[in-house]
Amino acid sequence: MQATLNIEETGSATKMKAITQDRYGRADVLALREIERPHIADDEVLVRVRAAGVDRGVWHLTTGMPYLMRFVGFGLTRPKMATPGMDLAGVVEAVGANVSRFTPGDEVFGIGKGAFAEYAVAKEAKLAPKPDNLSFEEAAVVAISGVTALQALRDVASVEPGQKVLIIGASGGVGSYAVQIARVLGAEVTGVCSTSKIGLVKSLGADHVIDYTNERITDSGESYDVILDIGGNRKLGELRLALKPKGTLVIVGGEEGGKFFGGVDRQLRAMLLSIFVGQKLTSFISAESQKDMLELKDMIEAGKIRPIIGRRYTLSQAPDALRDIEEGRARGKSVIAI
Repeated sequence: MQATLNIEETGSATKMKAITQDRYGRADVLALREIERPHIADDEVLVRVRAAGVDRGVWHLTTGMPYLMRFVGFGLTRPKMATPGMDLAGVVEAVGANVSRFTPGDEVFGIGKGAFAEYAVAKEAKLAPKPDNLSFEEAAVVAISGVTALQALRDVASVEPGQKVLIIGASGGVGSYAVQIARVLGAEVTGVCSTSKIGLVKSLGADHVIDYTNERITDSGESYDVILDIGGNRKLGELRLALKPKGTLVIVGGEEGGKFFGGVDRQLRAMLLSIFVGQKLTSFISAESQKDMLELKDMIEAGKIRPIIGRRYTLSQAPDALRDIEEGRARGKSVIAI
């Protein structure tokens, strides 16, 4: 009842503009339409979206690739979520009857459903107050990538002060946070990126940078306590050569592993091999944690980390955002301003 009353107080309009798709495919399947505003359950929040984050995960969900995704709950023949987007920031429009942390008018960021729209729904437990020193656009690119980087380094790799950490994909959405968080944890950080992104990675605080277009991660002879491989496709043998005998490799996602598995096979091989060697070779799927969003908020407000926005788009330009992701033109995280 509370949600209904709050919605009615904002006006009688029930329509909104949203990006939608009725089939899997590349950017051309996305269309801007006018649809019904979403309804919320008792534990959910209706957010008036001010900005939405765009990353490689959106591309995977839009295309339905690798095909394995379709069999694990995202929709076998068409996407279950007709409107893409999860990362968001905005203003609370209405709250469900059991929601206690937020009230209409609160500025929030977090993870919702159908963020490429004027309104989106999010669970109360997947939202946090927007950092005071961020714009909505900046806040919209924090939750998914920031939480992934934090959990990979703090929880899976257990990074300690003084350790040497190699981050492959350092200029991307997760990587740009990983460089900064590894520094916060006291590590000596080496970032791997292309030539055009060296300046960005250095500005994030990387102690060293490897330009993968000119050298391999093993060329220097350096070995690392932790390697974070984000969306990479390097062979396990090469990664292990750069890893200390008791070091930890954390694989976050993967590309170019085929239409069916998309790199998951490499992750499974790494975990199987880990049983027989001294190195810890692992992968993980991040948890959508409100506690970790609050920790990121504290880091941001303390000036320890900052979001990196590569490109900005309007809602109608969402297909362009997806094309830029696919063609590797994005730096940091892209954002859609709504």
